[in-house]
Amino acid sequence: MHTEVHIHGNVLLRSSVAQNEIEQALAPWLSYVDIENLAEAKSAHQDEPGIVFDKRRRMLEICWTGWVGRNFQRSLEAAFEALSPYSEEAAGVEVTYYQEDGRDEYGMVFVGPSAESIQDMQRRYMLEDLQALLGRHFGDAEIGEVVGLVNQLFDRRFAQGTPARETGTTERTARMPGGKKHLH
Repeated sequence: MHTEVHIHGNVLLRSSVAQNEIEQALAPWLSYVDIENLAEAKSAHQDEPGIVFDKRRRMLEICWTGWVGRNFQRSLEAAFEALSPYSEEAAGVEVTYYQEDGRDEYGMVFVGPSAESIQDMQRRYMLEDLQALLGRHFGDAEIGEVVGLVNQLFDRRFAQGTPARETGTTERTARMPGGKKHLH
């Protein structure tokens, strides 16, 4: 059974990184979809650029859709884990699976040069999500209370030396009703 997946995000890379190093890091993903390099990393949708390395801006731009099977997530996580040492700063990359039953499964994979930078990026994403969600029902003071508690949880985790995840990548998943493909 194959599932459509859309991956979207930008990763800022160190200035010394060459395209062949990126391709080597992304090898688990590229190999999974049976391509050899970024030039072949085209999206299944013609209006999406695929996986593009902009050397001048040092940016890996990802807007790629393809059909994948069960083990794709592991290949993707291995690729982003290998890409992490080449990143200049942490970034969140959106991963959306469009299930046959019409539901979308949304997740994030985080890439970063250190566990601390990834944890900080996770914190920022979580706080943005919380503020947007709580802003529908509560005022700034009440939202500030929740944000303060979440910050305490992250600070406690950091003080205990508990990384977000040993590999440098994590995923968050939420099931959403279908029908909102490729809105970014």
